[in-house]
Formats: sequence, C-alpha cells, structure tokens
Amino acid sequence: MDPNTFPTKGNLILAKNSLALSRQGFELMDKKRNILIREMMELIDQAKDIQSQIDVTFRAAYAALQKANMEMGIAFVQQVSYTVPLEDSIRIKTRSVMGTEIPLVEYEEQLTNTPTYAYYSTKASLDEAKAAFEKVKELSIQLAGIENAAIRLAANIKKTQKRANALKNITIPKYEALTKDIQNALEEKEREEFTRLKVIKRMKQTS
Repeated sequence: MDPNTFPTKGNLILAKNSLALSRQGFELMDKKRNILIREMMELIDQAKDIQSQIDVTFRAAYAALQKANMEMGIAFVQQVSYTVPLEDSIRIKTRSVMGTEIPLVEYEEQLTNTPTYAYYSTKASLDEAKAAFEKVKELSIQLAGIENAAIRLAANIKKTQKRANALKNITIPKYEALTKDIQNALEEKEREEFTRLKVIKRMKQTS
C-alpha cells in the first residue's frame, strides 16, 4: 500500500496540495490550449487569404506567359527563363508561442525589377508574366511558413489536450477521492476517540 494513502493529517495535507496543483495545472493547460487554438485560427485565416491571392496571381501569370509564348515563341521564352537567377536568399528562423517553435520564413525581396533579358527583344507580356510569377513566389514563401506553423501548433494543441484530459479525468478525480477518503477516515477516528474519551470519563465518574 502507498504510505501516502494512510489516513494521517500529513497525508491529508499532501493530498490537498496535490489536488490544488493538479487543478492549477489543468487551468494552465486549458489556457495554453486556447491560446494555441486562437493562434492557429489566425494562421488559417491568413493562409486562406494568401491562397486566394496566389490563385488570382497564378491565373494572371499564366495568361501573360501564354500571351508571351504566342508573341515571341515558346522556345525563345524558355531560353529567357534560363536567365532567371536561383532563389537562395530564403532564411528560416523560429519564434516561440507557448513553447511551440514555429518558423519565420525570411527572404530578400528584389530591390529592383530590372529583368535579366533585353527589353528590345521581348514584349510587355513577358514583363507582366515575370512580375506576376515574382509575386507568386513571394506569396508561396509566406504560405509555406504559415502552413508549417499551423501544423506545428496543431500537433502541440493535440498534446496539450491529452495532458489536460489526463489531469481532468484521471489525476484530479484521483486526488479528490484520496482527499475525501483520508478526511472521512480521520473524522471517523476522531469520533471513535471522542466516544472512547467519553466512556473513560464516565467510568472515572462512577468509580
């Protein structure tokens, strides 16, 4: 038998303290879960907004690219595409939200819109396609960071929910029952002691 379950005043204090800590822990887990959920919902709203922007921009980009292909030829446009520099400025940092490390995607935006091709040999449709695909790239980088953050928050929300449920359904009821049992046992012992003292007192009075 666990010595902490013996009906003593010391164990009653320990059980009450454990119960108070468990309730406090549950409240903290519940607050943490609510904050994480609120953060995740904000990210989901941002992701929806960015996704809708990407859809619109993609359509504009492909329409401009199709026009450029017709005006200058697919082979020429493909040759021009090889001059586009590789994106290597993306950096990943993190920030903490209630213990959850979520990514912050940073990248260097182009300081100039000067194309890598000559103006005299191309059409305006190619400039439009370039600008639109640059915008798609920027939005996609933002969306990737937001979606990754939402996934990490969802995983932590699930973990926090499990801990909160364990406290609410297992730990707290356990210490509530233990506190009640010890308290009842001590009260019963006090009643027995009171009765015993009364009997002793009566015996002394009659002797």
